[in-house]
Amino acid sequence: MKISKVVGLGFLFCLFSLQMAAQKSYLEDADKALMKEEKYFEAIELYKKAYVKEPGRDVKAEIIFKIAEAYRLSDQPQQAEVWYDKSVIAQYTDPVAKLRLGDMKMMNGKYDEALVAFQKYVADDPTDPRGKRGIAAAEKAQAWADNPKNYTVEPAVLINSEFYDYNPTFSNRKNSELIFTSSREGSIGSDVSDVTGGNFSDLYITKRDKKGKWSEPVLVEGEGVNTEDSEGGAVMNSRRNTMYYTRCRVEKDGYMGCQILSAKGQGVKFSTPVPIDISSDSAVIGHPALTGDDKILIFASDMSGGQGGKDLWYIREESRGKWSDPINLGPEINTDGNEMFPYIRENGNLYFASDGHLGMGGLDIFSAENVGDGQWNNVQNLKAPINSSANDFAITFDGKKNKGFFSSSREGGRGKDDIWQFNEPPILFVLKGIVKDIESGQPLVAANVKLIGTDGSSSEQQTGADGTFEFAQNGDASYINENTSYSITVSKPQYLNARGKETTVGITESKIFAHLYELQPITEKAIKLPEIVYPFNKANITAEAGDSLEFLRDILVDNPTLVIELRANTDSRGGDDYNLELSQRRADSAVGYLIRRGIDAERMVPKGYGENALLISDDEIAKLASEEEREAAHQVNRRTEFSILRDDFVPKNQGEEVPVEEGNDGEEIDDEKTEEATPPAGDGSEPVDEGEEELTPPEQDGDQ
Repeated sequence: MKISKVVGLGFLFCLFSLQMAAQKSYLEDADKALMKEEKYFEAIELYKKAYVKEPGRDVKAEIIFKIAEAYRLSDQPQQAEVWYDKSVIAQYTDPVAKLRLGDMKMMNGKYDEALVAFQKYVADDPTDPRGKRGIAAAEKAQAWADNPKNYTVEPAVLINSEFYDYNPTFSNRKNSELIFTSSREGSIGSDVSDVTGGNFSDLYITKRDKKGKWSEPVLVEGEGVNTEDSEGGAVMNSRRNTMYYTRCRVEKDGYMGCQILSAKGQGVKFSTPVPIDISSDSAVIGHPALTGDDKILIFASDMSGGQGGKDLWYIREESRGKWSDPINLGPEINTDGNEMFPYIRENGNLYFASDGHLGMGGLDIFSAENVGDGQWNNVQNLKAPINSSANDFAITFDGKKNKGFFSSSREGGRGKDDIWQFNEPPILFVLKGIVKDIESGQPLVAANVKLIGTDGSSSEQQTGADGTFEFAQNGDASYINENTSYSITVSKPQYLNARGKETTVGITESKIFAHLYELQPITEKAIKLPEIVYPFNKANITAEAGDSLEFLRDILVDNPTLVIELRANTDSRGGDDYNLELSQRRADSAVGYLIRRGIDAERMVPKGYGENALLISDDEIAKLASEEEREAAHQVNRRTEFSILRDDFVPKNQGEEVPVEEGNDGEEIDDEKTEEATPPAGDGSEPVDEGEEELTPPEQDGDQ
């Protein structure tokens, strides 16, 4: 019995030891797969096996966190969010789990929940700037998502597959050929990657026909271009005869580093690639981009000496085939996160992907201005809809146009990562309106509407049967252009011209400008001006009266061939002779004002009618019920108007300001130097202070 008990205890001890060894092996193998070999899918399965065998609560919580890490690094944000949340619930001791949970909620578009997670992380670790940056990003991302910029984005359906498709670059000068990276079936690297869970990637090419349709993608031809390893991240030089691209060597122990190679074009094929000697260590080096002169090659790398994570670096070609030592782009561009997938636009600006600058989740695409040789700053997020809560990266532009392609893992594509095309629709402006007779209110047919722009453009058209007009598109061009101001002239025989202004300066979105123009018919009937109130018993022009006369000035400027009679009228109160003389002085004063505002004196005949042209007779006024009504009737009679004498004046020096000599106020009457007999009841004008300031005409306003 004793022997049996000893043997039994020994067996149990051995069994326990074997279980501990197996559990330890799972955990060690999982850690190796995750941290050294980047075999994320394998690591996930090993961690789950280790979790089942692990009895310790704290170790279990750590395993859950590492499972989440593997999901995150294998680009599975939904599963990563679930497992980070489990690690927080399991009370994993490192508060970074809350930071990662916020990151995954950002990638899944849950900005409100991400904000809460970041706030909890800041409470646990207020010294880490990543928490505060996360809070700011969650707030901005929601605002950007709610107010997307004026771009259309859609998946490139004919290019994408159900696998990884990304990193497009134009490969010929016409931008009708596109080289991109894909792990689709048919790739030379047929083994399944423990990193991506799919085939190893190769370079593919597709061509666009004259109708804009892309062909079925095929492998890029050339001996040694595509191999059993992973190829991708290509860019062409400015002459489109040399390709630079990335190759990541994969062995049983995982990725063995990445390097950049170059291959010269030979017809439809490429020559055997040659590696670019950048670094002697085992750093990851890839994602090449070239400046317009092909002298600077920018790339992403985790080599030592950077800001953290993967940084953007560049090398300069010192002589044919010889490059300088790597130079880091510095903290303006690089962060403690990852900066990758650089691209240089024709204007020299840099575009790149980053998860370290404030973004909408995962990788976002940013721009930076070129401020010197090998220098960029003023980093800007491209915002929605180019960026999203998913990974957005590897943008390329179709020449100088605001259109092109980028890569994204967002929903709506066919596979894991897809190529998306973007386009900024042109800003369109439309000017439309209706022209009517101001007296009848009826639409005017065949009225002429003319536009003159500050960009030198000029166009005109006539109104239709309903009196409407519209300036929209002019073939491929537009009548109304960006950052341009327009003068608008509306004319029709036997009508006074009307003018208007419009501008698109500072407007960044499409807009329709609508106007109503009412033309005054030319008849023998006098045309009443807006009310002009003179000081009691005086003829000088006040500021209020000047505003009304500006209305007449505009009419005379818009209709430079008119000759008018400017008519001043009083009411019936006061003596006939006195009212006649006062109205004449008022007409003279109004004409004097207009002369000083640049209107030729020969175009105006001042005429005072006194009380000889009443619109409402004294008998009619006497019948009105109240004093207020009677006073209003007198005001109707007390008016200034004009009538058109002819329209054959030949303009000279139209609109020039006429200097007023000292001591000459342009025919204005200085009442304090003129003895006047005060009529028994005056002309009914409202009295004002004797010291009221006379109006000085405004400066020329340039609308001649």
